[in-house]
Order: sequence, then structure tokens, then C-alpha cells
Amino acid sequence: MSATDLEEYRPSEDEPFMNDRQKEYFRRKLLEWKQEILRESKGTLEHLQEDNQHLPDLTDRASSETDKALELRTRDRQRKLIAKIDEALRRIETGEYGYCEETGEPIGIRRLEARPIATLSLEAQERHERQEKVHRDE
Repeated sequence: MSATDLEEYRPSEDEPFMNDRQKEYFRRKLLEWKQEILRESKGTLEHLQEDNQHLPDLTDRASSETDKALELRTRDRQRKLIAKIDEALRRIETGEYGYCEETGEPIGIRRLEARPIATLSLEAQERHERQEKVHRDE
């Protein structure tokens, strides 16, 4: 299968679930996503280093500190997302990718397209969210 074939390929429900072509498609999608996050985080780091100036105005300084805190929270989310991407890549290697951790059923191509790091089927995810809401409301 050539690189062009993979670039034009879109998984469908009409083919065997998690065949080699689908696995390669999602592996590439995850790796591209990870590279994009790493590029963004490098830019954030450079911006934080450049913005290490002494601002005489208290308002400007407060605004700068707020911006830095927001960027650091974003970087923390990105770090966690990279860990989830790495875990998804590991699951592709072990043959677990695309299957619900709770039920073992296929997660579904459309859900994986939308959220390639998904570990639960849509039904299991909704059940999980309902249980969280019940516990929050108690």
C-alpha cells in the first residue's frame, strides 16, 4: 500500500474492523496529532521564555501572569493528551485499539475518527458520564 493510498483512505463500517489498513490509518492520525501538539508546546515554551520581561505597570504584570498561568494549564492538558496518544499507539501495537475497555465490543469508526484516543464505546461512555453525574449530584 503506497503512502498516497493511505492519505486518500478513509475507514468505513463496510470493511473488517481494525484490519491492517485501519490500524495504520489510526496510527498515522495519532502520530500526526502528537507532532502537532509537540510543535504547539514548543511555541508555548518559547513564548514563555521571551515573555520573561519586567513590566513596570501592575496591570500589565497581572495580565502577563494570568496569560502565563493559562499557557501552563494548556501545556499540562497537552502533556496528558500526549500520554493518552502514546497509550492509544501502544494499544494499536497490542491489538487492543478500537475495542471498548469495559465491554470488549468495537468502539466504532465514527467515534474513533472524532476521538482517536477513545477507550470506551459511545454507550459505555454515556453510562460512565451518567454515573459521574449521579455521584456529583449526591
